[in-house]
Amino acid sequence: MKTSRWMEVVNLCLLSCLLGGGLAYGAEMLLRGFGAISTVQAFKEFGVVVSPHWQEYSEDFISFVNGVGRLYLPVIVGVPLVFLIHFVAIGPKGFEHRGRRISFYGLFTRFLHWMCALFFSLVVVSGLMVVFAKALGGGSLVLSARTIHLFCAYGFMVFAAPLFLIWVKDMFPAPYDIKWLLCGGYLSKRKVEVPAGKFNLGQKMWFWLAFVGGAVMFYTGYVVSGLSLPQAQIAGYVKIHLILGLFIVALFITHLYMSLFAVKGSLRSMISGYKWEEEVRVLHSRMLK
Repeated sequence: MKTSRWMEVVNLCLLSCLLGGGLAYGAEMLLRGFGAISTVQAFKEFGVVVSPHWQEYSEDFISFVNGVGRLYLPVIVGVPLVFLIHFVAIGPKGFEHRGRRISFYGLFTRFLHWMCALFFSLVVVSGLMVVFAKALGGGSLVLSARTIHLFCAYGFMVFAAPLFLIWVKDMFPAPYDIKWLLCGGYLSKRKVEVPAGKFNLGQKMWFWLAFVGGAVMFYTGYVVSGLSLPQAQIAGYVKIHLILGLFIVALFITHLYMSLFAVKGSLRSMISGYKWEEEVRVLHSRMLK
């Protein structure tokens, strides 16, 4: 392996440690003036307000919530670890960024995408803060994260709706998508032309989970925050929200790795609107032809 790649991995690890330490220190400073809020106690107090029978019902529900919540840690640690191993052992796929440029994304599409990316990222981060509320000590930090979570969910849906309409015609599965998967997709370093249109199978999977799954997350979160249904139904929506959230977080991390590290320069296309001919010929051969 080239020394420069090792240095890049080391820098990434150091940056992650610095960011993690900074966030932990900042959270501690913010919470010093506030009392810790137990997640279990918060659910119990919440239940007393919603239903007088909460004490009979809450134990199983809290056990389920805590059980699913414990699965988030392996996801946010395990998925990046797998990609770190891939980056070290195989490395990114590189293309020559010269020659003919091919128009890929219009200005309006790029604007919608970056607005969706901003709100979606904030939704994921704030949602994880709510999931790990007990570890963070509760208090104003977690309450603020919940407010940000709700606000950014509305923001995402506003920009996601028109972007969905623009991209949906190119996002339906096709028979040739299977060959893309068998060739290793983005994770293979080989430059083998695979039959893919404007979007490949990986991008299509992320599209449907992010937009349709995001809509389901928005609706379930809206119902839970409104407290307008019977307690049993609210608990059901919470369960859907937490389970679907696991898959969304996993693919969100995957999308970040693919766009930032797996394919060199791929992020530039969503900034400039253009891809270089070699990249299109390999990754989107049907579109080029």
